[in-house]
This record gives sequence, structure tokens and C-alpha cells, in this order.
Amino acid sequence: MKLSRSAVYTMLKTRADKDRVITSLPPPFIRQATPYTSDDFDEVVKNAANGNRTLQAGLKISKMIILGDVATGKTCLVNRLCHQVFDANYKATIGVDFEVERFDILGIPFNLQIWDTAGQERFKCIAASYYRGAHAVMVVFDVTNVMTLAHTAQWLEEARQANPTTQPLVFLVATKRDLLGEGSYNQIEQDARRVAQGLGAEYWAVSSKTGDNVEELFLRVAALTFNRAVVGEMTGGGDRKHSAVKIGERLDDSEPRRKAKCSNCSR
Repeated sequence: MKLSRSAVYTMLKTRADKDRVITSLPPPFIRQATPYTSDDFDEVVKNAANGNRTLQAGLKISKMIILGDVATGKTCLVNRLCHQVFDANYKATIGVDFEVERFDILGIPFNLQIWDTAGQERFKCIAASYYRGAHAVMVVFDVTNVMTLAHTAQWLEEARQANPTTQPLVFLVATKRDLLGEGSYNQIEQDARRVAQGLGAEYWAVSSKTGDNVEELFLRVAALTFNRAVVGEMTGGGDRKHSAVKIGERLDDSEPRRKAKCSNCSR
């Protein structure tokens, strides 16, 4: 049975309502540690959401990639967001895992594609092929391992090389916050904020084990990518291929999680 456009839109909006609703721009983790300083959605975005039927008829989609050294907690972060679980039994990601999270932003259905990439060197030939077309890049480091912070610049550089004509939103995320006391963490935060400033990234600290700041982080990512996508669409400067899917087109988020593999990679 083929659903009408209005029925499909209502179904998508209902799904989003059950998940995450955003009516104003979520704040950053630290206001002094972000290059994205607006306090609210762009006026053109709010006006479009309130009165533009074309905007409301399309399901917006943005792509985010998560990068970082092995064992920094990338998969745990995604699992905490998407499945509200934490598994202490670490298993390294092979290639790339893929998730989709739904949001309702200013009354518009929005999907955030989350690409969880492998941190091991031998799987880079797989993961790097998925960097292209990213609207946001989340670079993760482990607060208990300072070397993982030192490597974040290289991870981001590789992502930028894969997207030479665009400027993805960038987030530097400290994981495993629960493992450090205030004194030790404060020193790491000072260093991380300096790194974030150099990378042009917004800084966050989270704990996948406790869930602290995980939801807030992804709400912020979704809102900022949505804002940029709609501004681009309404002003003619956006990538419409990636920012919207017409009603009636197949949505890949109904498919199970996939792991990509590459026969040319060493094992």
C-alpha cells in the first residue's frame, strides 16, 4: 500500500517525537570552547521552518563521522546514544559501523547518519573511504591516554583531505570522563581546549558509562548540522544531494547495521 505524502510525513514526525525534539539551539559544553557562537538557529532557518512547505516536505539528512585512536570509546559513545547501553567488554570495530538517529528540529524530521570508524591502522583503507561527504566530524580521545589527544590533529587532517571543498563542523570529544578525578581532569581539559582551538573544533567531555553529556552532545551536533544544511538550502549554497530526501524515496536507516570490509587490508 502506497502512503500519501502527508501520511508519510506524519509517520516520520511521530517517530521523531518519540525520540528527540529540539525547539531551540542546544548550548555548547563550554561557551568559551567553541567556534560556533550563535545562541539560536539562524533567522532564515526559523522562518523556513515556520512557513516553508517545501522545507517541511523533505526529510533532512546529515552525515557525521567519528574518528580517533583505537580503544578511545567511539563505539561505546554511539551505543550509549543509540541503544542506551554500555558494554565494558571492548570489541574493536572492523571497518565502519553505521547508525541513524532521528530528531525533530523546529518541527522538521531530521536524520543524523553516524559513521563509527575503526581506529586501528590496518583498517584505515576501509574507514577513509567513508570520510567523504561528511557534514560533521567528531574526533575522540581518551582522557586517560594523553597520546590519543596528540593524535587528534592527524585524524582531522585526514577527514579534511577527504572533503577538500567543504568545511565540516568539528567536535573534539573527551571520553571516559568518569575515570578521572577533578584535579587530573582539569589539567587534561586545559590541554584539550588548546588543541580544540587550534583545530577549530568545539570541545566536549562525556562518559559513555554514566551517560553524562552524551545526549546533549548529539543534540548539539544534530542542531548545528541541521542549521547549516537549511541555511545552505534556502540560500542556494548547500549540498542538496545530502541535505534532503524526497518523501517516497527509500530511507536506508531501516536496514540493519552494516560493517564494511576490505580484502586489501592486512589482518
